[in-house]
Amino acid sequence: MGVKTMDESNFDLQWSFSAEAEQSVLGSILLENQALLNVIDIIRPDYFYVKVNKELYSVFVSMFTTATPIDIVTVLHEVNAAGIFGSEEDAKIYLTELVNFVPTTANIENYAKILKEKYYIRALITAAREIIDRANAIGNEPRALLDWAEQLIYDIRQDTGKGLQIISEIIIGAYDNLQRLCSLDQSDRLGLLTGYKLLDGILMGFNKSDLILLAARPAMGKTAFALNIATNVALTQKKKVAIFSLEMSKEQLVNRVLSYTARIPSSVLKMGTLEMEDWNDLATATHELSDALIYIDDTANVTIQEMKAKVRRMGGVDLIIIDYLQLMSSGIKRNDNRVQEISELTRSLKIMAKELNVPVLTLSQLSRSPDIRMEHEPRLSDLRESGSIEQDADVVLFLYRESYYNKASKHPNIVECIIAKNRHGETNKVVLGWDSRYTRFENVEWNRSEN
Repeated sequence: MGVKTMDESNFDLQWSFSAEAEQSVLGSILLENQALLNVIDIIRPDYFYVKVNKELYSVFVSMFTTATPIDIVTVLHEVNAAGIFGSEEDAKIYLTELVNFVPTTANIENYAKILKEKYYIRALITAAREIIDRANAIGNEPRALLDWAEQLIYDIRQDTGKGLQIISEIIIGAYDNLQRLCSLDQSDRLGLLTGYKLLDGILMGFNKSDLILLAARPAMGKTAFALNIATNVALTQKKKVAIFSLEMSKEQLVNRVLSYTARIPSSVLKMGTLEMEDWNDLATATHELSDALIYIDDTANVTIQEMKAKVRRMGGVDLIIIDYLQLMSSGIKRNDNRVQEISELTRSLKIMAKELNVPVLTLSQLSRSPDIRMEHEPRLSDLRESGSIEQDADVVLFLYRESYYNKASKHPNIVECIIAKNRHGETNKVVLGWDSRYTRFENVEWNRSEN
């Protein structure tokens, strides 16, 4: 051919690209104007390795965007204007050879798929080189390097989505899904059940890919409530739960779960003052929990990238719980303020929920505003350090105990779970019973008018 067909500036693995596939795609488009429609959502200019092929495909895409017909004459005009070839004669020769090279335009999608696969190989080679360069650099923190490297590899295999789909096809899928739902029991139609009937009735359970925020002032029982939900999910529904605790140790969390399950006061477990009856109850609870698929990670300063990597390696996780947001770090050193970092964290948590297709229950602190106001009940504006928390979360739950502020309350063991945001339905309040001895929340029947 009249031009170089290979960019040899950094080429050392010939099997990482296919000149034949690249030329066949371009030649098919030149032969059949409509052929571009079949591949424009499959490949991008970067998928071409040969520099001149990449530039040619970019011209095709530009012409498609401006509704300019694509053939040898029109393309020749565009490439000459862009100065892609050394001379007009070189351009004529190369475009003619592309047309003559094509076996058949009917296989253009197969040619495009070969391009895409070769692109992935080159992307892996590039990623490997970047990892080696960073690993050899002085001053990189190993854990942060591992997070970055794993995310770099994971990003390569992410698809770009299914693209546009006609509504008639979507309706068929929706219809099939409705038929499936109608054949299920009521409990199977809901998301992941928390075990609290009134809450599940409003939320319809925790939905996959949802970011659920559980926020409260200190001592309201955030961690206890999350652990109660985790235990209910694991024991009743036989689901797998991953808990990332940035505040409490594994042993402290397990003691709370044992207290909740065995109904042994947490203070007794903490001090080791168990009676014979307590040992019997503890043995029963231990046996029950031995089959529970609850996994706990108490690594300090764990990053979202680390969480995703660990959950992906586990496989099949049904619920992720993080305790708590304000103790998390983005893993990136930056000069921005904490509000910006929290904003990035909540966006990343929502992306993680969507990528892993699993509900993510994240605990969060509230600002001091409820303590200062006459009305102590929390509001969305009390979410600490970032308004983006409210924006990114699908569900926002507040825990509020009136007796915390009013020691003379007639109902010291009543807690309100306030559904302040629910992207899928109504907002409301549900009442729960609280037993501090066992750090246990219960379903209760309670009439507010009894106050």
